[in-house]
Order: sequence, then C-alpha cells, then structure tokens
Amino acid sequence: MTICKKKRNAILALEDGSVFRGFQFGAVKTCQGEAVFNTAMTGYQETLTDPSYFGQIVTMTSPQIGNYGINQEDEESDGPKVAGFVVRELSPIVSNWRATGSLDDYLKKNNIPGISGVDTRAITKRIRVHGALKACLSTEDISDEEALKLAREWTGIVGQDFVKEVTCKESYTWDPSGEKSKTFTVVGTNLSTNNHIEKNHRLVAFDFGGKRAIFKNLRRHGFEVIVLPATATVEDVESHNPDAIFLSNGPGDPSALDYAHKTIHSLLSKYPIFGICLGHQILTHAIGADTYKLKFGHRGANQPVKNIETEKVSITSQNHGFASDKEKLEEMGAIVTEYNLNDQTVSGMRLKNHPVFSVQYHPEASPGPNDANHLFQAFYSLVSEEKRKVSSI
Repeated sequence: MTICKKKRNAILALEDGSVFRGFQFGAVKTCQGEAVFNTAMTGYQETLTDPSYFGQIVTMTSPQIGNYGINQEDEESDGPKVAGFVVRELSPIVSNWRATGSLDDYLKKNNIPGISGVDTRAITKRIRVHGALKACLSTEDISDEEALKLAREWTGIVGQDFVKEVTCKESYTWDPSGEKSKTFTVVGTNLSTNNHIEKNHRLVAFDFGGKRAIFKNLRRHGFEVIVLPATATVEDVESHNPDAIFLSNGPGDPSALDYAHKTIHSLLSKYPIFGICLGHQILTHAIGADTYKLKFGHRGANQPVKNIETEKVSITSQNHGFASDKEKLEEMGAIVTEYNLNDQTVSGMRLKNHPVFSVQYHPEASPGPNDANHLFQAFYSLVSEEKRKVSSI
C-alpha cells in the first residue's frame, strides 16, 4: 500500500533566519508583516477581524484552531485584517450550531493566506526572545531564500500609519435602533436579557480601527454613537454637538498620527473623553507624553492589570505592541491609575484637571474576560455628572 504524504507547500520565514514549512490553507498568496503571537484559547475570528492586527502575521498559541467555524455575528469589522495566519493544527471539522462556514473557506474568500502544521511553540519562543520580527508567509511554494529575502525587505511597523487603511471613509451612526447592540441571548433562556439601549448621551467616536464590540457596548450603555473617520477635525466633531468623545483602538505606530494628536489636544478641555488601546496611546501624545515599542507586545485574553487607586486586579484582553512612558505621563500632569502585573507597563491613566481617562486594554473583551466591562458604565456616569455640572451653572 502506498501512503501519500501531504506536501508542505507553505512557508513562514522570519528575519532572524528561521524558516518553518507547513501546510497551506486559506488563500494562495504571499504576504509580509510583523510576526506576533496571541495566547487566547478562543476567539480566533475576533482576532482575525480586529483592525488592530492590520499588517501583522498572527500565530495562535492554542494548539487547534478552526473547530467552531465562522459566523457573521462574531466579526469585529467587515472582514479579516491580519496579513497572515499561523496555527499548529487546523481542525478538519466544524462543530458549532452558529457556524456558517469553515475557517479555511473564510480566509480563501477574503484572500488571507494561512499555514498549519508548524511548531507554534518554537515560533512563539523566538518572538519572545528576539522580539516581534519581520516575516513573510507564503502559500505559493516559494523557496526558503526568497521568503527570507521578502521578510527582511518589509518596511516594519515603526513609524507606520496603518490607521488610514482601516478607518471608516465617512461618518455614520452606529446601530440607531439598538438591535445590533443587544447582548447575545440563547433562545428559550433568560441569559443576557438585560439590554440597556435607551440613548441619553450623544457620543462622537473616532474610528482609528475600532472594534464593533466597543461600539456595541457604548450603545448598550446609553450612548448615541456617531462614528467619525480618524482624520476628522475639531470642526467635524463640534458639528455633531456631542456630550462626549471616544478614542478607539487601531493598528500601527501611535507616534505617526500627528493629525490625531493635534485634534485630540484641542478637544481635551471641551468634552469628557474615554480612550481604549490606540486611543490611550493617542491621548498620551495629545498631552505631550511619549510611547515606545514593546519587545513582543501583549496579545491575549489573560493579562492581569492592577488598579493602583482601588487595589483591584482585573484579568483583561489585550492587543498592543506599544506602551506609554510612565515618567513622561506624570511629567505632563497625568495620573497613572493602572499597570500590567506581568511587566509593570502603564495600563491606565486619567487627567488631573479634565474628565478624561484611558486604558491600555480591551474592556469590551471579544474575546476574553469581562472584568473591566464596568468602565463603560463609569464613562456613562462621568458624562452624566459633567452634563449636570453644566446645567447647574
């Protein structure tokens, strides 16, 4: 009997000279990007469609991916934003009553290449030791030498404005009826049926690559969410007469977004502001402080964060490759409120003289724990209090 072995026709090459051969899935394509890893056990569809991953080749540390398929409800944007996808084992079957298709077909449809059958532990260790690396992923059966050349030629992420690649092209109102923002409910049960969708505050959200789950949570907590492109001006914001401002997550180097820094600086004294992830970093630059690139970043659903003021610890979902400089923040009058217990990097701050705060993690999760979801209610309460102060004058 002849046993036919499947050809390892896909390749992942890292700039340090490492080459990993595996099996092709998804699109037949060659891509370049920054090699990073994500430690979440679930949520691969949310990871794929999170705009913050634009320009990155993502390795999942969970050993089997694809087992529960794909469905439209779990997308965080209008499709995958990763450059490429790396897994140890691609599940041969899909077992989930919500699934409408397989991961393989989904990546093919969206022209994203994937590689399976590689040692994801070895890849993760290399990234941890050497830092996030330039990489090339190809499913076109190219040579090792060609893949390494392409990996080393990639421009890198430092200094890159990827926000303009993922932001909305024009303004829009998120989910006016509130139907899209209701929490998931299993038919026939009373699970997650407490949906607060009454609109009491008008919010302008800067879309730097925002996740749908964030907009859903804002809408669910009583905000009318008007989404503006990342390049929106102060005049654009004021034309909507908002009660508050939100700064979303997004990809790339926060220091490259001068236009956003200037706009947000001009808005600091005018409105309550809440920032998440890249929004936190943009706020950092808006007050005159700095950010720096982390060695390999924080990407996963199990990052412990301690609040200095309450002494409470939250397990959070994170996805960022840059961090805010603590000393610079404090020099510019910010109060550091939270830090990551793994490496003591800044995880949250607030301003002394303005109703402004931000966090370097994802309270909306998707995927991940909901420990920090209370921040949406805290923002709602902050805006309510500021409106009360104005009305009493």
